[in-house]
Amino acid sequence: MMNRRRQHDGDDDGYEHRNRKRRRVSENQEIEDRLESLILRVGERSTSSVESNLEGLVSVLEADLGTFRLKILRILSECAVKMPEKCTIYTTLVGLLNAKNYKFGGEFVDHMVKTFKESLKLCRWDAARYSLRFLADLVNCHVISVTSLLQLLDTIIDVSNEDTVPQVRRDWYVFAVLSTLPWVGRDLYEKKESSLESLLLRIEVYLNKRSKKHHNALRVWSVDAPHPQEEYLDCLWAQIRKLRQDNWAEKHIPRPYLAFDSILCEALQHNLPQIVPPTHHESYEYPMPSVVYRMFDYTDCPDGPNLPGAHSIERFLIEEHLHHIIEMHHLERKDCAAQLLDFPYKSKIPLEYCIVEVIFAELFHMPTPRYIDIVYGSILIELCKLHPATLPQVLAQATEILFMRIDSMNTSCFDRFVNWFSYHLSNFKFTWSWEEWDSCLLLDTEHPRPKFIQEVLQKCLRLSYHQRIMEMMPETYSKLLPVPSQPNYKYASEEAGPFTAIEKYCPTYYITTADLGVYKAIPNCSLAGTQVAHQLVVAIRQKCSPEEVINILKELPNSGENSDQEMSDSSFNPLKIDVFVQTLLNLGSKSFSHSFAAVSKFHLVFKALAESEEAQICILHNVFELWQNHQQMMVVIIDKLLKIQIVDCSAVATWIFSKEMTGEFTKMYLWEILHLTIKKMNKHVIKLSNELNDAKEKFAKADSSSSDSEDEATPKRKKPVTVVDKPTEEMVERMEEKLEAANVDQKRLFLIVFQRFIMILSEHLVRSDTDGRDPDTDWYRWTVGRLQQVFLMHHEQVQKYSGTLETLLFTSDLDSHILEVFHQFVALRA
Repeated sequence: MMNRRRQHDGDDDGYEHRNRKRRRVSENQEIEDRLESLILRVGERSTSSVESNLEGLVSVLEADLGTFRLKILRILSECAVKMPEKCTIYTTLVGLLNAKNYKFGGEFVDHMVKTFKESLKLCRWDAARYSLRFLADLVNCHVISVTSLLQLLDTIIDVSNEDTVPQVRRDWYVFAVLSTLPWVGRDLYEKKESSLESLLLRIEVYLNKRSKKHHNALRVWSVDAPHPQEEYLDCLWAQIRKLRQDNWAEKHIPRPYLAFDSILCEALQHNLPQIVPPTHHESYEYPMPSVVYRMFDYTDCPDGPNLPGAHSIERFLIEEHLHHIIEMHHLERKDCAAQLLDFPYKSKIPLEYCIVEVIFAELFHMPTPRYIDIVYGSILIELCKLHPATLPQVLAQATEILFMRIDSMNTSCFDRFVNWFSYHLSNFKFTWSWEEWDSCLLLDTEHPRPKFIQEVLQKCLRLSYHQRIMEMMPETYSKLLPVPSQPNYKYASEEAGPFTAIEKYCPTYYITTADLGVYKAIPNCSLAGTQVAHQLVVAIRQKCSPEEVINILKELPNSGENSDQEMSDSSFNPLKIDVFVQTLLNLGSKSFSHSFAAVSKFHLVFKALAESEEAQICILHNVFELWQNHQQMMVVIIDKLLKIQIVDCSAVATWIFSKEMTGEFTKMYLWEILHLTIKKMNKHVIKLSNELNDAKEKFAKADSSSSDSEDEATPKRKKPVTVVDKPTEEMVERMEEKLEAANVDQKRLFLIVFQRFIMILSEHLVRSDTDGRDPDTDWYRWTVGRLQQVFLMHHEQVQKYSGTLETLLFTSDLDSHILEVFHQFVALRA
């Protein structure tokens, strides 16, 4: 009993010990969470000032440094990178902590240096730039010495002198230094003016010699009136020079550390260690160059505060801050709109104009926007709801400016403008003052202004219905209105015979067995295949099988080139394809779902008919013949045919550039089809590449684990490696072959596209030269724009084949107008 009792007491002690330990861990977690919350929220709106908030937080953190030092270091360094808009608040906090605890200040500097170096190594360019800015601002708080910061900036600028590295690498390092100077320029100017001037001179030398061939490819407009389309580094350099003229005095950055100058100036400073940027590696991807978007100037903002000038540093700082808000909140449109309108310095600037300009700058960013078009459209809608008195008017003014300048707008930006405007109209009852744009009705329909309205109405049709579009437009715009989206079934036309009345005017008419005699009694119809088409309608409505459809189609003679030869069932027969595709899709014309169901059910028939690329092009031709008045239906059906592998990507590309599509060549939907085709091919290659890499990793791991177990003197029992865990060598080889084949298909697709572009553009230029006409027509500008769009939208994939393209297609004997587009593309990553 005694033993048992003693053992029981011991258990109680153990329980208490565990409970105390659990309680202590729980208490520590609560304190850590509270500290994190206090640090994250410092400087946000409260009844007290930022300075008093900082004083209180310093007292709390100083007391907890002994226990929670690592946690505090981690939180502060994360805030430096993730909350750059509060940079000066956190540098002040670190400065005050450093003044009280020199050791902690040194540890924090080491931590930030480590963050900066890791960000560079991992190609986290924004994080690296914010880390550099934070280190620079610590100079203002007397945490880091001016001399050691200048040494770091000089080391970074050394990258601009590197040879045999991409220009985008050198550009980024120069941009990182220039974008840091607004924070620390004044201090450097007062304490080390000659060193600062030497640094700026080195930057100027680099900027004067760098290539800007990429500039034209990234412009929103091809002309500089009324606002110059400045290259981003040139613009920032002009802003920094203006700041230097103003003795480095700017009016946008809050500097709470000035209130604590008497405390901070007595603190001991730390020297930054030697930081050498990592050498260039082929796998590194650097940010691409850009062009600074300008829409408004001070004359566009009649009331309230003035818009800062294009070359004032305030314009750069405001825009960068607004871009960061969009980046942080773009997934929640309501939060994003609220945060934009709650901009801290809204009383000093015409905020609505700045916000609209920045959102359109994101939407029109070349080569591609950061986010999908609807992100920006939805944020603008929320902004209009939150500020109905002012924002809709500013947005209408912006739309007017864009429409007036659309003649020189980049083709990719034209598409985005169409997509945004149609979406915006659909959310505001399709209300717009169309009469103000009446002048465009006098222009040729290929001119960008009437073309814009035509494309907008086509997109509105997707978001509404035909009658609604007819009602919303003035009668004067009748020639730009879309036609009703009805199928054009050729076997129900007047020439096709007596089937007209049933199928043309009542496509959902249900055929009974009593009707069969009517079709059998039809005399020789003028359109070949009509009788079989009618039989097919009856069979499909009676839920026949794919095999039965194939048997019905056997009755059709071969009207193709090989009609004299003996044909197998699967041989290319244009008439079979005509009858089957038109009849099936017409029967499924009620909705997208009906069409998809029809295609899926008769997948076997499609596969039998589409064995060659020629046959696949014939299928696409019939889709177009049937649905030429319904652009969206064509897009979704072709997407479906690609998905279920009825047609190949190369067949779609060849069809788009075929003579029968000449009349559609400048319409947006055709290029929508081309881009979805290229994206599908790109996704397929990326998927196979990822699968192969995963398989290789698993194979290597399995090999190393098995060799390790063999090397051990006393091998341990290990979990057996299954086939799923370890791919065999044969499996990896098969995957490599599949990837290689996919890469060949991808290269072929791009070669087809670019070759066709070169052919039609060259023909146009030669014909214009022969006829003595100006080649710079609307058609020519649209086509060159589409060529440029393919390069830029798919730049990551096209880049892989730039050497092949230069060797085979974009050779020196090509017309300079076409060649220039290729050279601009190559310069993006040169």
